[in-house]
Amino acid sequence: MVSTPIGDHALLSDLHTGPLISREGSVDWLCLPRFDSAAVFAAILGTEEHGRWLIAPRDGEVVDQHYEQGTFVLRTRWRTPTGEAESVDFMPSADGRADMVRRIRCLSGTIEVDVDLRLRPDYGATLPWVRRVDTRHGPCLQAVAGPDAYILRGPRLEADGTRHGGVFHLSAGRSCTWVLTWVPSHLEVPEPIDVDAALEDTRRFWTSWSDAITVDGPWADAVHRSLLVLRALTHADTGGIVAAPTTSLPEDPGGVRNWDYRFCWLRDSALTLEALLLHGRTESALHWRDWLLRAVAGDPEDLQIMYGIAGERSLPERTLPHLPGHLGSVPVRIGNGAVAQYQADVIGEVMIALEALREAGVAEDDFSWPLQRSMLRHVTTHLDRKDQGLWEMRGDAHYFTHSRVMMWAALDRGIRAVAEHGLSGPDAEWIRQRDALREEILEHGVSAQTGGFTQTYDTTEADASLLQIPQTGFVPYDDPRMLATVEQIERDLMHHGLLLRYRTATSTDGLTGDEYPFLACSFWLVEQYARTGRLDEATALMEELVDCANPLGLLAEEHDPQQGRQMGNFPQAFSHLALVRAADAIRDAARER
Repeated sequence: MVSTPIGDHALLSDLHTGPLISREGSVDWLCLPRFDSAAVFAAILGTEEHGRWLIAPRDGEVVDQHYEQGTFVLRTRWRTPTGEAESVDFMPSADGRADMVRRIRCLSGTIEVDVDLRLRPDYGATLPWVRRVDTRHGPCLQAVAGPDAYILRGPRLEADGTRHGGVFHLSAGRSCTWVLTWVPSHLEVPEPIDVDAALEDTRRFWTSWSDAITVDGPWADAVHRSLLVLRALTHADTGGIVAAPTTSLPEDPGGVRNWDYRFCWLRDSALTLEALLLHGRTESALHWRDWLLRAVAGDPEDLQIMYGIAGERSLPERTLPHLPGHLGSVPVRIGNGAVAQYQADVIGEVMIALEALREAGVAEDDFSWPLQRSMLRHVTTHLDRKDQGLWEMRGDAHYFTHSRVMMWAALDRGIRAVAEHGLSGPDAEWIRQRDALREEILEHGVSAQTGGFTQTYDTTEADASLLQIPQTGFVPYDDPRMLATVEQIERDLMHHGLLLRYRTATSTDGLTGDEYPFLACSFWLVEQYARTGRLDEATALMEELVDCANPLGLLAEEHDPQQGRQMGNFPQAFSHLALVRAADAIRDAARER
């Protein structure tokens, strides 16, 4: 098994895919050419034999690793018994190609560099046909498997069974550079890139975007990196935002809670839009709106909770039995069966985000507002329907209080669009339905025992999704029902200082096993604390959460506080956008104080 922990990886991005490189210098995950393509390196879900690409000084120790400011150009400083080295890893951005560049240079003394390349297309299931080819641009290594071809240029690697590798001796000032390129196998070998020019272009690409981000406050650096992560998970051509670049990294080591997150959830994308808007990236938010309009266009009855990167609707879930899984966690899944679920909250989050766009001065057009009216018809048609909830429960459907509040929010934003922005719609009917829904929620979604909101209408349990209720404007943060909810959440869901989503032992999620605290939930609690005068507690919890990130500022879905490790798919958009909201809440509360 590959023993490198989930959080001990760096993310690269060319806004089409997102490889993970371990701190030891091994590319353990890479899907080409898209986030959701089959992986050619899948060691993070198995062993080296499922594909990896190691470049590292022999006997080297990492003494520093960081991204160049405002970019995804990764620099790693190594120390060996005989010398020092620095490696640079990046993916050229916005050039229409699929290249990964890896360069290592000896800074002082001498070093020996180990290279181990194991190309394994189709998630490690296929051995490609590998040969050396001579082109008019020089020799290269070509690996072909079905529709995919991989071209490696750089110092020659020798075949050793089903791998290619070598040991390279470097003295001070000398370097080696390799470039791995994906191309459809029916096309000719592409020209090599100019690595130095590509590096400069990539720096300019990222810094031109990140320099326009407006951030301040004590966690400005964490917010800045989080917004960059959200950008890195956005497909450059379509505008679709993937929830994470990985699949099946476990929420419960050795268990079955392993899901494919390389798709675009409407919920996550809508919340990301809000975060980008609040920090000066309106054009990125517009790019997402255009993706949304294309993805959900059609009969509102066909609305899904998630789509593919280009708006694909068919995301069938299947397992890969040849992969043993990270920490032995099986099954390894690709596709996501939750695509077929009804989750009543989704349209509410989308309508909140589109309202934020209107408030930012972005006008509706003859496509966007009619589509929103169509989504609101979907809400009103399904007012009496139970759902699977925010957490995609795979058990029975229920009336989830969070979902009902989000349906209220969808209608509320439609009403505002008519009243405040002059758009057309049956606002009188929406008002009647919104107000009736509010009465229903307050009657059935509040516990007579605790005085707080409940997870579903038929339980007294609380779950962390309830912390989003005041974010919608349904009640103020300091409403007595919210304060009672927070008290119950603190009592029932706090685990070593961080929040669980819900109590799995009493839930209806239909799954075996347990899970660790969900980072986004704890960030929501930070926001709740900050908005209700508990600024010291908000600050303390925020500090603990930011410390959960790896040294590069990346967060997974969950955190194991006892072993200090990140769990779940990585890096996770939901965690990073919740960090941004929490930091903004503390900043605002501090100013008010």
